[in-house]
Amino acid sequence: MTTGRVRERFTGRIAGVGSTSGVRIVVGRWDSSPWGAFADVMVEDASGHRVLLAPTERVREFVSSTYSFDSEVIEPVSVTDTSSGWQVSTPSLSLRLEVGGRTPLGAALGLVPARVATSPAWCGAIDPVARVVMRGVRTRGTAGGDRREWYGATSMSAVTAISGSWRGASLGELAPVDPPCQFGFSSTPRRPSVTSVVTTIERPA
Repeated sequence: MTTGRVRERFTGRIAGVGSTSGVRIVVGRWDSSPWGAFADVMVEDASGHRVLLAPTERVREFVSSTYSFDSEVIEPVSVTDTSSGWQVSTPSLSLRLEVGGRTPLGAALGLVPARVATSPAWCGAIDPVARVVMRGVRTRGTAGGDRREWYGATSMSAVTAISGSWRGASLGELAPVDPPCQFGFSSTPRRPSVTSVVTTIERPA
């Protein structure tokens, strides 16, 4: 690691879904981070307008310095388990996810020891493969604020249905994440899914 830089790890799950309304949503549910557990939401509407929903100013500042948005909103973000998936609730968004079984790719990811799969070296090595296998997906890249980022996935489950609303309008039904989201150098997979991941971000000290 370059002198004068620090690495921070965020361990949790990322849900990425599309909808027939054209709204695409990425939910970060972080069980462990430099600031403890939290959740944040990135929304891109049918026109391409990108919105960050962050629970605190600290999260807003960090996430918006790493990714790109057209607007940012600080509001409570709640993600809870249901009998069949997740319920994501904010004043702007209500999203219910139905989560199914592990995907074939998720099963393959599970064959790699977690210590290896989440290391920046491994993420860098498999990036060329990820680009070919999953359009729009990368496992390493550069981000805003002179930052570098690595995504180390350890499992993936399919999202089978959604319901809810964004700013009072129905989301419609589940659809692929297409076109890919434009928050940063990588999108979530086209197939709606929940991915267990360790995100490593290297930034200036």
